[in-house]
Amino acid sequence: MTATLKIKIDGWENGGKIPGKFAFGVPASEGHVALSDNKSPAMSWSGAPAGTKSFAIICHDPDVPSSGEDVNQEGKTVPASLPRVDFYHWVQVDIPASVTSLAEGAASDGITAKGKPIGKNDFGVSGLNNYTDWFAGDADMGGEYGQYDGPCPPWNDSIVHHYHFTVYALDVESLGLSGKFGGGEALAAMEGHVLATGVYVGTYSMNPDVPA
Repeated sequence: MTATLKIKIDGWENGGKIPGKFAFGVPASEGHVALSDNKSPAMSWSGAPAGTKSFAIICHDPDVPSSGEDVNQEGKTVPASLPRVDFYHWVQVDIPASVTSLAEGAASDGITAKGKPIGKNDFGVSGLNNYTDWFAGDADMGGEYGQYDGPCPPWNDSIVHHYHFTVYALDVESLGLSGKFGGGEALAAMEGHVLATGVYVGTYSMNPDVPA
């Protein structure tokens, strides 16, 4: 049984509504969506057990529609009954054991068309988030999206989306990941190496009829 890390995120209470400045998109009166500040939140963690050699951060939304057929379509609503899938917003591994906090904006300080870099950065190694898939084929936005990109759920979804910021304490300095890896590959590489975890949750909705 793994231990529990204590996670703190500045900006909202655990389980509460994520402020718009940490989101990729905010509701708009015309066009439904306006681009937002897309800042990564300030966060810290404590309680890592002896033997911790690195940390990893995964932020995912498990409430994403499994079919895009009705997504963001005028006159339609994405039904609550539709099966949901994971969407990874942040995949960061190989964070040194000496790092137990990240400042606001450390992993994103705005929207970067075609994506922020993947690979080694100042606090570990960044994988791909799922905006890579969302914008695939888009001439203006398509590219490899690394580091953090915040919430922008469908504006016509009938459910609130939940964003799970999970920190993992690991018994290895590196998971050995490089190149184009995503959340699934990171989680698979962590198997057998997790000493402790902690989760901090935020909610978000772009549908004015479904307040977060």
